[in-house]
Amino acid sequence: MTNILEKYAHLLVNYCLEVSPGDRVLVRTTSQAEPLLAHLLRAVLKAGGSMEVLWEFQGQKRILLTEGNDFALEEIPPAYKEAIEAYECLLTIMAPHNLASDHNLDAEKVKKRQKALSPYSKKYVERTGTRALRRSLCLFPTTANAQLAGMSLEEYEHFVYSACKLYEDDPVASWKEVGKQQQKIVDFLNKKEHIHYLGENVDLQFKTKGRTWINSDGKTNMPSGEVYTSPEEDSVNGHIHYSFPGIYRGQNVEGVTLWVKNGYIEKWEAKSGQSFLDEIFSIPGTRRFGEAAIGTNYNIQRSTKNILFDEKIGGSVHMAIGQSYQQAGGKNTSTVHWDMITDMTKDGAIFADGEKIYEKGRFSSEIVDNF
Repeated sequence: MTNILEKYAHLLVNYCLEVSPGDRVLVRTTSQAEPLLAHLLRAVLKAGGSMEVLWEFQGQKRILLTEGNDFALEEIPPAYKEAIEAYECLLTIMAPHNLASDHNLDAEKVKKRQKALSPYSKKYVERTGTRALRRSLCLFPTTANAQLAGMSLEEYEHFVYSACKLYEDDPVASWKEVGKQQQKIVDFLNKKEHIHYLGENVDLQFKTKGRTWINSDGKTNMPSGEVYTSPEEDSVNGHIHYSFPGIYRGQNVEGVTLWVKNGYIEKWEAKSGQSFLDEIFSIPGTRRFGEAAIGTNYNIQRSTKNILFDEKIGGSVHMAIGQSYQQAGGKNTSTVHWDMITDMTKDGAIFADGEKIYEKGRFSSEIVDNF
């Protein structure tokens, strides 16, 4: 395990964040991730940087969003402010104590907290879009996540570390190869203007003229393995059913179907979680799409109800509602960015400018070989 954590820290510091001499790194996490932190600090120091940790203790967020007064809800930690405005690197390590701690929060307090955070959310989007702030989101396996995935902790650890390619002799080299292969895909897609997702309960078309497909090769999320863009906001038409569960703010929503006309989500249904879905679609900007993406991490072949992993499932696509990606050319704004995923391995196809380029979860060999 020590060897795996050393490799994880090396990958995060030297590949994902690209820490250089003089870089300041803020790590946001919980006490659950402590076994990884010493390895991270050593890797950061070896790279010539400095590292600070912003901790969250068990129940902290829930207490604030159920009992917090206006002053507390509007107060932003100085370390977080400084990192968003001026630091070079931000690493967020998900390591939850209790995945149900976000349930049944005070909706008005949540809104006030979001409003207080919104200037920093905007600055975060701006600085990460230009990589002035190099950020990465990753996960340290905990019992809470393992239980949600229906695995033992040992099984879940193996799942996480396999998805991050940490069992490879050289994880950095492996991720560089992913980047090389995915670059062929984005180079191809960036020459196209019309995309069509077609499959069981999916018939959705959108335009990408003036937008950029981006190669997500582990530099901003770990694990990664996807190509994505922000579609033209008014161009999305059709319907899509999401075959995988959707988890957002600790809520589980399943069997979601969306109907879209000229970019606007006119109708939505969920087999479970309908009231939460209704609540989300009342938030400004959520009835348009901020992202269209294709998952390419074939080390991930099942849903674990964690979006960091589920959206990368090899042979899946997702369309995220809400906030667009500035670096992709997107213009939609929202406090929400919720990726919803569907399987394409059974009978799914993707067409680009009328040409079939993807079938049953794989790109055609004319675009990329053995990927």
